Amino acid sequence: MESVWDHTDVALTRLAHWYDEVDKSGFLAFGTIARNIQTHYLRIVAFFRNRATNAASESFNAKIKQFRALLRGVRDIPFFLFRLANIYA
Repeated sequence: MESVWDHTDVALTRLAHWYDEVDKSGFLAFGTIARNIQTHYLRIVAFFRNRATNAASESFNAKIKQFRALLRGVRDIPFFLFRLANIYA
């Protein structure tokens, strides 16, 4: 089944029409959402083209934060990086 994202030109045209409708509506909340989507629309379209996310890097960042929380403050940064590399590498 084809989605609208298989035809990027059509999707971007429909998105532009949606922006116009949001402007006409006068709802401030929709305006905020529209500006946010407009700011990031290239990344949104890229996701639907490639189906790629940054979930792996976000997961790794969460692991680092959890590791730092266990240590309750890092004083010896080189040793911290050494332990981090040995545990998660």
